[in-house]
Amino acid sequence: MHEPPLVGWLLVLLCATAGVYCLVRARTGPAGDREDARGEGLMALGMAAMALPASAVTPPEWSPWLFTALFGAAGVWALVRRHLHHAVGTFAMAYMALAMAVPSAHMNPTGSVGAAGPTGSTGPMSPTSSVSSVSSMEHAGPGGVPLLTGLLLAYFTVYVIAAGVRLVPGVRAAESVPEGAGAEQPGDAGPSGVLRACRVAMGIGMLAMLLTV
Repeated sequence: MHEPPLVGWLLVLLCATAGVYCLVRARTGPAGDREDARGEGLMALGMAAMALPASAVTPPEWSPWLFTALFGAAGVWALVRRHLHHAVGTFAMAYMALAMAVPSAHMNPTGSVGAAGPTGSTGPMSPTSSVSSVSSMEHAGPGGVPLLTGLLLAYFTVYVIAAGVRLVPGVRAAESVPEGAGAEQPGDAGPSGVLRACRVAMGIGMLAMLLTV
């Protein structure tokens, strides 16, 4: 990704911690939560891998295409399982990986070399302007689609706010609890609360990564 190194390492720590906890939860948690926790754990580890700063770890050139294929396949599987939030998350990761593979210099038709100069002519470029154009192409940012990026930012912003509000003890206690389930609720409240907090953390990480697209 194209975030500053410090932000990248913070994202790696956040996503890796959430991913490890979700995978542990997939083995020790209630049977109904294991599949969701497993999927979220794998996605969080994938997010951590994508957030590694390029200044510290130089990924191979084919890694964005690998991430695109893996997250795209995970998104299709989530749709088949009718897990819509997981599908949105995995497709968002596939979109960001594709944006890493296709920089904006190749997507922006107005950024072609040989544009009209100050006088309006399209004649030969001077050595200085040629070097600056090549340099700008080499350092081009990610090639995201602004409308799609904005929609994803809006979705995860609403998700983080809504899920974060549910973490407030008073709000959680006000939610309806089925009759007869009160005996199991105290023992499961702690781990389930941490699992929900991991989901919120992953949503925040997704927002931070989308801001670099």
